[in-house]
Amino acid sequence: MKKDVLIRSMLVLTVLVGLYSCKSSSAHNEAPAATPAEVVTIGAADTNTENDYTASLEGKVNVEIRSQVDGYLEKVYVDEGAYVKAGQPLFKIDEHRYREQLNNAKAALHAAEASVLNAQLEIDKVTPLVNNKVVSDMQLRTAKTAHEVATANVEQAKAMVASAAINLGYTNITAPVSGYIGRIPKKAGALISLNDPEALTKLSDVHEIYAYFSLSEGDFFSFKDNYDGSTLEEKLKNLPPAILVLADNHVYEEKGKVDMIDGQFEKNTGAITLRAVFPNAKGTIRTGNTGKVRLLREHKAAIIVPQAATIEIQDRIFVYTLDKDNKTVRQAITVIGSTGNQYLVSDGVKSGDRIVVSGVDRLKEGMEIKPEKAKPAQN
Repeated sequence: MKKDVLIRSMLVLTVLVGLYSCKSSSAHNEAPAATPAEVVTIGAADTNTENDYTASLEGKVNVEIRSQVDGYLEKVYVDEGAYVKAGQPLFKIDEHRYREQLNNAKAALHAAEASVLNAQLEIDKVTPLVNNKVVSDMQLRTAKTAHEVATANVEQAKAMVASAAINLGYTNITAPVSGYIGRIPKKAGALISLNDPEALTKLSDVHEIYAYFSLSEGDFFSFKDNYDGSTLEEKLKNLPPAILVLADNHVYEEKGKVDMIDGQFEKNTGAITLRAVFPNAKGTIRTGNTGKVRLLREHKAAIIVPQAATIEIQDRIFVYTLDKDNKTVRQAITVIGSTGNQYLVSDGVKSGDRIVVSGVDRLKEGMEIKPEKAKPAQN
């Protein structure tokens, strides 16, 4: 009896173990569930790419204000940073020495003019004597020569007066153009010399701003190929408006225009300089500011891929496309530019392909995906 009970118990245990083994094996043989992920279908559209180039900004006119005479700085009429108009007084150099030089030059002129009168009187006196053969004609020729010398002395004296007047005028230093005053390192009472290494100040006319930026040799040839026109002048005319991005990444409100390409490449850097002009009526930009010039390039029917759908591996950019069974295929793409948060692609994918745009860094080749509609991008 006990033996029968033992045998039945063993049979039950064997059956239970078998059932468990079958169930466990069935669980292991089940295919893993598809991973949900956002998927988009690639399309083609007309768009622009953006290329940024570091730029230095200068006013349309930037001049150093220097004294053309030596002397003590008597007055400073303006303050640093002030806006001045052309012809407005800026500095006054002590004029006493130059006024005395002018007075001396005028006195010398008067003396020279008196000598001309004396020489003429001598001619008038000698002429009838020579005509009457009282004296030789040598005296008349001598008198006429003295008159010519006196006349030349008058011309020389006039030049001295003009030079002295010019130097006196240089003691009043005025603004050659309208613009903003820079730093003024010397104050009233300082000795000013023609050989001073530092200017009295700098004056910038900034109603227009020049943004200078450089293109490498490769970028320059790409630039020439990307825009319409048979000559560089025609290409410049066909360029879209330039955009200025300031140092704080703020986009300047006024659009500009590239209007100049340097005549030669810089041999040390292999780059060529271009210039873009931007209106600056409010004077918000000053000489010395930095920023970036952004140029746009138009693309027709371009293949567009969201940057969020890409992953970079060893300097190559990949996306995960889906095959007909919704399984991932890692695909290298060739990026030719960017616009906003999207890449423009020339090779690797085509219009109509489906790509995964979420959780890309967790994907692997051959994973089965449960496609979900991608959420709209947040601005």
